[in-house]
Amino acid sequence: MSGAITAPLPGAAAASSSRPGGSRKVLPGFNLTLGYTLFWLCLIVLIPLSALVLKTFTMSWDLFWAAVSSPRVLASYRLTFGASFIAALVNVFFGLLVAWVLVRYSFPGKRIVDALVDLPFALPTAVAGISLTALLAGNGWIGQYLEPLGIQLAFNPNGVVIALIFIGLPFVVRTVQPVLEESEKELEEAAMCLGATRWQTFTKVILPSITPALLTGFAMAFARAIGEYGSVIFIAGNMPMVSEITPLIIIGKLEQYDYAGATAVATVMLLFSFLLLFVINGLQAWQRRRAGGK
Repeated sequence: MSGAITAPLPGAAAASSSRPGGSRKVLPGFNLTLGYTLFWLCLIVLIPLSALVLKTFTMSWDLFWAAVSSPRVLASYRLTFGASFIAALVNVFFGLLVAWVLVRYSFPGKRIVDALVDLPFALPTAVAGISLTALLAGNGWIGQYLEPLGIQLAFNPNGVVIALIFIGLPFVVRTVQPVLEESEKELEEAAMCLGATRWQTFTKVILPSITPALLTGFAMAFARAIGEYGSVIFIAGNMPMVSEITPLIIIGKLEQYDYAGATAVATVMLLFSFLLLFVINGLQAWQRRRAGGK
């Protein structure tokens, strides 16, 4: 009958009243979850960083400036940031090519190639450094043919750049790949039907849509390269004023029990890391806004 009244199932009212808003929370309430989050964040991140900064404050300004601006430290800054910037630029170009091939083409062994992209994530950095040195040193598999030509890729700044390219490539590929997968191929086909060349289609249709992802991948690869240590020390040569990176300067000061000097240099690197973090977050927010506006 149309006027019949259906009785609620037993316990339904109690279950409904026990769920605020009518939905069950999988995790605990907001206050408890936020408390755990802040506690864990302070324990793992904020307390160690605070100790680093507080140790630096034990130095006078003159001592701090002398520690972070000595010629040897300045040379390490130039190598670390310069090599990281060059490696990130190279990874933007080749990372885009790798992502394009993985998204737009099917070929035998594609899954293996896709898995190899993540190898620098899983491989210990020391193993990567030893492997690159075995390849590029003067008696290595590749270096033995290049060194007679005057091309030396190991034990100098060139080796630093190569090591940073190796560890930074996955950041660009994995950032650009999902954007290419979600791009609308119909726009490319429409552009070509309207007479656009391949270069015009790429620069006017494809490149604007992936630019935020490319910039994000560049910033992430750059930030990762700045703090790299394990893969670099084996292939760099570690010559002061020539091929000595800033993380090695910090390790050297710690071995000499110069804890204040080590924390001073580390604080400078920390400030640059925070700056890069803000840049990366800004680029990701820009990318989300662009994706939401489509």
